[in-house]
Amino acid sequence: MKKLSLRTRVLTGTAVAATIAAGTFGAVSATAATPAAKPGNAANKNVMQTNHLTIEAAAKAADAALDEAKKQNQRVSVAVVDRNGNTILTMRGDGAGPQSYEAAEKKAFTAVSWNAPTSELVKRLENAPTLKDIPGTLFLGGGAPVAAKGGPIAGIGVAGAPSGDIDEKIAQAGVAALNK
Repeated sequence: MKKLSLRTRVLTGTAVAATIAAGTFGAVSATAATPAAKPGNAANKNVMQTNHLTIEAAAKAADAALDEAKKQNQRVSVAVVDRNGNTILTMRGDGAGPQSYEAAEKKAFTAVSWNAPTSELVKRLENAPTLKDIPGTLFLGGGAPVAAKGGPIAGIGVAGAPSGDIDEKIAQAGVAALNK
């Protein structure tokens, strides 16, 4: 049997540890009954617990958004990010342009970062034009936050339609699917 390199063993161990941690800590759906963030137990006040979408919920939202895009005859990409802005999944719809994939991720990140639809955030640029310089953000319509108990837990971004308004309506269809 061939001996694995140190790098391969470390990467494999890290992947196993991450898988175990993910299974141990789990995730809650967008309709969670607990707040988006709450203090840890009294014994450890330095710990925060947060809610995140499950992969199943993220897929449900993305599928609903792509279904809405199909109804509107739009070719888009859809991205779902968690509360920390990490991509859970990105789906490029049939015929979506190559730029739409990254733009959808940035719109989702922007929406969850400010817990507001990106169309509203575009208006803020008038008073604070340097907001657009924040790395990883995209201030165009098409991003929608997902909240539980008023706190952001995810963002859905859509890109590829001829206008941000259409992208955002498609993203909102993804959010609506999580509330059913």
